[in-house]
This record gives sequence, C-alpha cells and structure tokens, in this order.
Amino acid sequence: MKKTILVITGLLVTVAVLFVNATDASENGYDVGDYAEDFSLKNIDGKSVSLSGYTSAKGFIVVFTCNTCPYAKAYEQRVIDLDKKYAAKGFPVIAINPNDINKQPDDSMDKMVERAKEKGYTFPYLRDDSQEVATAYGATKTPHVYVLNKEAAGKYKIEYIGAIDDSPREAADASEKYVEDAVNALLAGKKPAVTSKRAIGCTIKWKDA
Repeated sequence: MKKTILVITGLLVTVAVLFVNATDASENGYDVGDYAEDFSLKNIDGKSVSLSGYTSAKGFIVVFTCNTCPYAKAYEQRVIDLDKKYAAKGFPVIAINPNDINKQPDDSMDKMVERAKEKGYTFPYLRDDSQEVATAYGATKTPHVYVLNKEAAGKYKIEYIGAIDDSPREAADASEKYVEDAVNALLAGKKPAVTSKRAIGCTIKWKDA
C-alpha cells in the first residue's frame, strides 16, 4: 500500500510540475499567434530602433542573441545570411542583446559595436538593458528567434518561435531550416508548416531580482 501511495504521489508531483511549466510557458511571453508590441531600443550606432520605423517591411526576424554564447557565435553567420537573403524581400533581421552586462561584461554596448564591425553586421544590433523586451517576448536563450508577420501598421503577428535550424553547431549539417521555411511561407501568403522548435543556446543572463 505504501509503495502504491508513493507511486501515486510521484505521478501527482510530476503532473503538477508539468502543469506549472506549461502555465509559465503560456503566461510568460508571447505564443505563436500573439501580436507583439512595438519597442524602442538603442542601436550600436546610437540611434533608437523600433518596428514601426520599418514602414515598408512585411515582417521581421527578431533574434535575441549576444557576443559571448558559443551557440550565438556558431549561428552568427547564419543570422547575417538571413538578413542578406530576406531584408530586401521585406523581412529584415533585428538582433537584440538582452544579457546583463554585470554578469557578462563582454556584452556591453562597446563590445557589441566592436563585434558588429568585425563581423560586418548588416542589421541593427540593439541593447535591451532593462530586459523588458526579452521578458515580453518570453525569450530564454541566445539565440532565440521570433518571426513576425506585419498584418497592418502596428500589427505584428508572431508566426514562428524557436531555433534557426536543426544544427546548433555546423550550418552545413542543417537539414531543417525553420526560420527560412517560415519566412518563405509567409512571403508566399501561406502559414508556416512548423511554428515552433525549441531554441538551443545559452541561458539569457538575467539581472538579479
């Protein structure tokens, strides 16, 4: 009897944990189908950037990333390539660095400027010092991607959330290119076949409460 009670208790605890995690996932941040709020963040050129500033955009590839994470570095060229491929088609990359610089000094604005210049970034690289934007989106990793479809002025519907592709190490090993597939579908007037894939990367360095 005691063994049965223990098993049942364990199952109840597991279900409770899964329920809490599911609730957190839905309440903390955007889900696919939600509309993202606009933001205004400082770019590496000192100017503020917002989604509404892209009046001719059809959508956006919003990437939460950083200078320091090995996964972010592994995906860096792929992010650059995404912007080169899709910015002219109406889906520019907007890169956002949310890491707390007290915990990761190499993610400071000065270091971001250096990194962008060294790698030849063709897209904005923004500092989310307050971490409010990352929190609003529900980003947890670097990199973590959100594909937004602009339905009308000020209406940015989230159509895909997660990983860039299925190869966090070598780009050549990728067999599924989730972000590209999502953007291609939207450009063709269709819904992405895959709307979410777990982001693989480093945990965002959050400020202490």
